[in-house]
This record gives sequence, structure tokens and C-alpha cells, in this order.
Amino acid sequence: MEKIEVRQVKTHRDMDDFVRVPRMIYQDVPQYVPDMENDVRILFERSSNPGLAFSDIQPFVAYREGIAVGRIVGIVNQKANERWHARNVRFSLIEFIDDTDVSEALIEAVVRWGIAQGMDYIEGPLGITDFDKEGMLVEDFDMAGSMTAIYNPDYYPRHMESMGFQKEVDWLQVRINIPEEVPAKYARVAQYLRDSAGLTVRKFSTKQLMGRTGHAVFDLFNQAYRPIFGFSELSAEQIDRFLKQYLTLIDPHFIPVIVNEQQEIVGAAVTMVSLAEAMQKAGGTLWPLGWWHLLKALRLKPADHVEMLLIAVRPDYQGLGVNALFFDDLIPLYNRCGIHWAETGPQLEDNVRELSQWKPLKPEYVKRRRCYKKLIVES
Repeated sequence: MEKIEVRQVKTHRDMDDFVRVPRMIYQDVPQYVPDMENDVRILFERSSNPGLAFSDIQPFVAYREGIAVGRIVGIVNQKANERWHARNVRFSLIEFIDDTDVSEALIEAVVRWGIAQGMDYIEGPLGITDFDKEGMLVEDFDMAGSMTAIYNPDYYPRHMESMGFQKEVDWLQVRINIPEEVPAKYARVAQYLRDSAGLTVRKFSTKQLMGRTGHAVFDLFNQAYRPIFGFSELSAEQIDRFLKQYLTLIDPHFIPVIVNEQQEIVGAAVTMVSLAEAMQKAGGTLWPLGWWHLLKALRLKPADHVEMLLIAVRPDYQGLGVNALFFDDLIPLYNRCGIHWAETGPQLEDNVRELSQWKPLKPEYVKRRRCYKKLIVES
């Protein structure tokens, strides 16, 4: 058996190998939605990724006979470790051929790197933030992937388990068909909240969301997501990066913001027409024709389904049924725009309140994905 060599990414050529590994693994996989390769590159640039102000990061590539056959990233998020009183090294962006020598060599590289950083556990897949892709797919490999969630081959979980990794948490995604009318329960609760609590749905322009309003929305996400597994609060610089990266791709009408009588933001939802098919056609690059496929999906022939990226309610308003206002606003909008179905991002399986809000829409719970964890230093 040929020896597997794992190298730290240090040069531009190394990074070329890193970003191109998925091309080989997924060349015949129709469900896979590639990342834009330039977006992957800038993850490692301090000038472009403000998360590196409090995180150490190291990408690796595995080679066999000089050919790149796998990749992985090690991350030590100091802010998250402090928040959760942990010493964890995260792994992310892991890809490998179906060869245990390759997967074991990649994990071992991150383990050694993490131990050198003083870490006790390895966990993942997790990014720097909770808004990065996270969780290895363990079910529903035949379902099409999305722009904002991990897709991986079915052999990946088997490799993790053979290396002694244990489940830390699971996420589920929720898929719904858009009804022709707002379910009566949502309509009734929405009207009650408008009348009794003075809550209303507002829509802001892209320009407004790029500024103070967008920061206020993400401040709300920071508050609402603080208790959730692995979360570390976004800095102002990180918020700026997310706004610049995604807002140009989202119709602001698809971002309902709930305000109270004092015009304080108490809830927000970020949804967008799916770009998955366009991303597949683009193949991870804007050139030569990737830009055209994305423009077509954004302006000329949008998809018939949406990705519901983020939903949050301010902690002191949670438990009141505020989410009904989102559905009361979005369902008629989706119908006018020819949207037939929607899929959420990953939601923790033990977040009963979050998952139960979908019941009036007869949801299908799909695409279970998992964060694995393993001890690397004996106490």
C-alpha cells in the first residue's frame, strides 16, 4: 500500500490542491453542491476573515503518490472554548476518498496539531462560527444538497466510527410544502400578537440591511443563539463580512423583521431562493460561465424552492408564538413568487421548541447530520 503523506498548506499551489480535492470526490455525484472556490480560499486570509482574530486555523492536504486524495482543516476557536469551558480542536472541510489510511492520516494530523495547541478533544465537522457549515451527513444521501449545508458520501460516517468517534449532537433539517393559504393556527396567533402585543412585520431595503439595521438583526441572532451548542458570539467585523457576502444574493422581501411598538427588533428570519442548481452548474467558479448561472438563478429564472437560513426571536419574546408572524408573512409571498417548497438549515434534534413550530405545515424531517467528538489527551 502506498504511503499517505499529509502536508500543511503553506503555498498557493498547496491551496490549489486543497480547494480542488472535492472535484475528484464528487465528479459523479449529482446531489453535491460545490462551494465557490474563492470563498474557501478567503477563509484563511486574515484580511478577509475576521474570525481569525480569535481562532487559530491550519489546513492540510493528504497525498498518495503525489496526488491529492483528501483534505481537512484544524480550528481552535478560543472564544468558543472560553464560552463553553472547553479545550476542543475542531475539524472542518474534511473530504477524503474511501480509504481508511487517508481518513486516519487526516484526523491524526489535526490531532497532533491540536495537542500542540493544548487541546484535549477533537470535534467536528464544525467551522469557526455557528453560521458556517457544520455536521456530517449520516442519512438521506440520495437527497439533493444545498448551498448552506454539508453534503458528503455515505462512507464518511463509517470512517469516523471506525476511528472511535462518538456522537456529540445531531441536527435535522425540516422540509415543507408551501400551502396555498396560511394555516389557521398561524393566522390566529399572528393576529393576536398584532392586536395584543403590538408586533408588526417590517421589510427593509438591502441598503438598510447593509448598515445599522443589519447589525441589529445579527445582534438579535447573537442573543437568541447564545445557549445553542458550540455557538460563539459574532463580532461586528464578522457581521460585516456576512452581510457583504450574502445580502447581494437575497431578495430583502424574503427577510421579515418583527418589531414591537418601540420599534425594537424582536424577531427576524432570513430566507432565500435556492441557488443550489446554479452552484452545481457553476462548478465552484465564476469563470467562464459560473456568473451567468448565478445571475440567471437570481434574476431571470429563480428556483421553485427556498432555503430558510436563519430564524430567531429575542429571548424575552420566546414562547409567545412569535414565529407565526413569519409564516403569516412568508407563505403568501412564496405563493406569489411561485415557491412550492422550503427547507430549513440544520436544527438541533433536541431543540423541541424549534422543531415543533413546523407541525401545522406537516413537516418532513430529513438529512440528519452529526457532530462527532473524541478524546485526544488522557487525563
